[in-house]
Amino acid sequence: MVKIKWLGHAAFLVEFSKKRIVIDPFISQNPSSTIKLDQLGKVDYVLVTHNHFDHLGDAFEISKKTGAKIVGMFELSQMGKEAGVPDDNFIGMNKGSQTEFDGIKIGMTAAVHSGNEAGFVVTGDGKTIYHAGDTALFGDMKLIGEIYKPDLALLPIGGFFTMSPLEAKYAAELIGAKITVPMHFNTFPPIKQDPKKFKDMVQKNTEVRLLEPGQELTL
Repeated sequence: MVKIKWLGHAAFLVEFSKKRIVIDPFISQNPSSTIKLDQLGKVDYVLVTHNHFDHLGDAFEISKKTGAKIVGMFELSQMGKEAGVPDDNFIGMNKGSQTEFDGIKIGMTAAVHSGNEAGFVVTGDGKTIYHAGDTALFGDMKLIGEIYKPDLALLPIGGFFTMSPLEAKYAAELIGAKITVPMHFNTFPPIKQDPKKFKDMVQKNTEVRLLEPGQELTL
């Protein structure tokens, strides 16, 4: 059993049986977050899709307080050193494959954005989660679905900086995850969207579930 809680924007807490992972921990400055940083608890890994403020968020502070390993593009470690994060707290990766860490497989995928951008595919306890990060629609999302067969896809729908509901509809159907959850919308005025419209658009290959910040689902 794997629990996934939406912390608002693109931030998620993923609880495997033995490890707790937070993805894109934009918490303390996040107007949609329902949790305070000191309520996050023990964290084993912090996954950062790219270095924009609303995704890097509190990653460095979490790592310094808890000793959590930060996983992201190699260049992110250089930023962390300047922030006082110990070198041993970084796992500088790149796109292309999954690697096993303490029984959890973590891999980085392509994304179409800026800021040393990537997505993540995380597998543990027999379940696979694809967090697309900030991205436009791209055709190789179909390959991500075919290779990793995600149980859950977390897709941005806010538009302006990423896919809107229209493009995300095609992304969801290309990936074909068992469950798709929209994210990265309504945090700021430029990305205001109605997630129900996205749900209504998606007609095949996946079940769309809508969460409110603070809500969770179980795989």
